[in-house]
Amino acid sequence: MKIIAYSYTDPLLESSPDRADWGWEVDRVYEDLGKPDSSERSQLQQLFTDCQTEPADYLLIRRLEELGDTVEEISDRLNQLEVMGIAVIATEQPYTSENYPLGANLLNLLHAIQRQQRSRRIRQGHARNRLEVAPPPGKVPYGYRRGKGKYTIDRSTSPVVKDFFEHFLLYGSLRGSVRYLAKKYGKKISVTTGRRWLTNPVYRGNTAYQNGEIISNTHIPIISKEEAAQVDRLLRRNSRLPSRTASAPRSLAGLVVCAECQSHLTVTRVTQRNQDKEYLYLRSTSCPQSPKCKAISYQEVLEHTIETVCRDLPRAVAGMNFPQLDAFKNSLGQAIARQQEILAQLPALIETGILDAETAKLRAYKLRTEISALEAKLATLPPVNLRSVAQAVSIPQFWLDLSETERRFYFREFIRQIDITLQNKELKLQVIFIF
Repeated sequence: MKIIAYSYTDPLLESSPDRADWGWEVDRVYEDLGKPDSSERSQLQQLFTDCQTEPADYLLIRRLEELGDTVEEISDRLNQLEVMGIAVIATEQPYTSENYPLGANLLNLLHAIQRQQRSRRIRQGHARNRLEVAPPPGKVPYGYRRGKGKYTIDRSTSPVVKDFFEHFLLYGSLRGSVRYLAKKYGKKISVTTGRRWLTNPVYRGNTAYQNGEIISNTHIPIISKEEAAQVDRLLRRNSRLPSRTASAPRSLAGLVVCAECQSHLTVTRVTQRNQDKEYLYLRSTSCPQSPKCKAISYQEVLEHTIETVCRDLPRAVAGMNFPQLDAFKNSLGQAIARQQEILAQLPALIETGILDAETAKLRAYKLRTEISALEAKLATLPPVNLRSVAQAVSIPQFWLDLSETERRFYFREFIRQIDITLQNKELKLQVIFIF
């Protein structure tokens, strides 16, 4: 029994299947690459020529539309295969030539194929726009407008977006930044929309497409690369905290955990009637023990935390393997430089005729997406000045001079969790850093 396979792949939309993807023991695979033009299906013509001398028993294809560009072409080629006695099996469609003889049922399937081809042509148009690094279809992000083949800054709305990012970078609170926007500009957005703004590649000067690929440096950004990296660190940091504590006014909110019952401690405020003075405590709202864990003075925990951070943070940073981190950063930088060097060589390859314009555009697109992925990895690494920062924040007066909001920002930049225990009225505290 002889089994052959045929695939037609448009490089703009998909990659060619591997031999193992067919799921059968295939004797030979015929592959065509290129634009949807029947004259370019040279391997399909070779398949028919070979089958006239050495007929095959089965032909595997992924989809029927790979046999031609029109319903008439597909029907004609299916008819030729049937005359030669070759059974056709579509691996991604409910079709086999034995179950669908050339009749009414097949015509219904071919009409469905016609609709799929129309959709495919639309996707091909979008793919060609990607090669030109043109913005995707759809609504333009707030703060931008469409220019000549790219996003351009909208000077009337971009200051609102810029101020939103600056507020978030200053205080690290998404909900607080949303409220700030509504109060200062009357621009009301949901928290979900605010999160989309913070992660939207467009505000970073990059263009993102529906297939998940990103091309960097396509237009003027609203925030710099350094600010974007800081935003990502803040979002990752906030995701580790209990809900709604990211915008809590107290610096220890969401960080303190009881080492005995493993429940998070919340900040409780107690006041006395006719007095302005308030007392702050940390207490567990879901302690399973009996009797429940007692409330602990917030100020006492805060003082112990500052003392522990000043003592242990420089040691923790000194224990990091900076040479290994630097080597990883250098390898990423070298990989980016190599890709950019290849990208710069493409115009010369077109002039010498080694590459045609269409192939060069496809190669340039893939190089740009690879560069963007490498830059994204580089942005997630800790800042290179971490050691000097640790020295600066290891001075107690630094923490005492900060407001609670500012202290909250710095605590969450370094601290993952604070475990506390109360034994014989003595507070014991362990600070767990994020690195």
